[in-house]
Amino acid sequence: MIEKIKEKFPDHKIVLSFFSPSGYEVRKNNTVADVTVYLPLDTKKNAKRFLSLVHPEMVFFIKYEYWPNYLSELRKLETPTYLISGIFRKNQLFFKWYGGFYRTALNAFTYFFVQNESSKKLLLELGKSNVAISGDTRFDRVVAILEKDNTLDFISQFKNDALTIVVGSSWPKEEGLLVDFINQSSGKVKFIIAPHNIKAEQIQELKNTITKKTVLFSEKTTTNLADFDVFIIDTIGILTKIYSYADIAYVGGGFGNPGVHNILEPATFGVPIVIGPNYSHFAEATALVNIGGCLSISNKNELFDAFSNLICNDDIRKEKGHICSTFVQMNKGATAIIMQKIL
Repeated sequence: MIEKIKEKFPDHKIVLSFFSPSGYEVRKNNTVADVTVYLPLDTKKNAKRFLSLVHPEMVFFIKYEYWPNYLSELRKLETPTYLISGIFRKNQLFFKWYGGFYRTALNAFTYFFVQNESSKKLLLELGKSNVAISGDTRFDRVVAILEKDNTLDFISQFKNDALTIVVGSSWPKEEGLLVDFINQSSGKVKFIIAPHNIKAEQIQELKNTITKKTVLFSEKTTTNLADFDVFIIDTIGILTKIYSYADIAYVGGGFGNPGVHNILEPATFGVPIVIGPNYSHFAEATALVNIGGCLSISNKNELFDAFSNLICNDDIRKEKGHICSTFVQMNKGATAIIMQKIL
């Protein structure tokens, strides 16, 4: 969305804000925004001051970002405000008898662009007719990844044409299950692990539990990577490109709350995906599980079965990968729908 807005309005400035450190740290050096900042805490005073400094002509909130004080101030200022890739569920505060404060905040939106029919229906029940089903702009972003150079020479050297499982954004709870599989796996399979948390002590703890020959990204310049079985990525910003080398992907977060991390990045490369059990809040994960491109596991035995089946059966692995890439291609186009409406 930012890239398309920048194309249409090259003389306008773009301010990109993040509330969470995990988002800010990864994108703080992006090239699409003119200014990237933390969003101040949602208080009346902060909202008024921040908006007076930025004085935006147009504001976009993404998916789950509902900040009542910011929305209230934007409504007072009569600033065009849009929700992008929104998802609404019956159990949200907007739809409770005591959720009046949050329902009022929704009045600030000039237009709602939602991902699915059920979200539109819930908004219509609140009397919001300014709504369209656009899908999720993330599909457009991950499709665009295919047009970029995703080459990483050090990953090519490590992979060395071996079947490779990439573990992305893993948490300690699931790393225990994964390490058990890695330690008993045959030498023909290689593993790349990019943990969600890259604190040195946690990375070292993970490395110490692995009995296979293991190397860290921070150690890669001192050794021949092809000699290793496991590669732990103790840095950020390169996971997307690493997925392009995967034969199988495990995407973490599915054993925690709020749930699984982004599965669209491996999916766009046509990689079959394994995830944990907590994915119901993510429409793309639910859809891919239902159509067979993604496998959900709940315990060690299920993880072993899923990996073993995908490793041993080329046809099944390729079929599930094809389901994933086709799913991404069929769901692109949200950005064009939104741009057409806001211009």
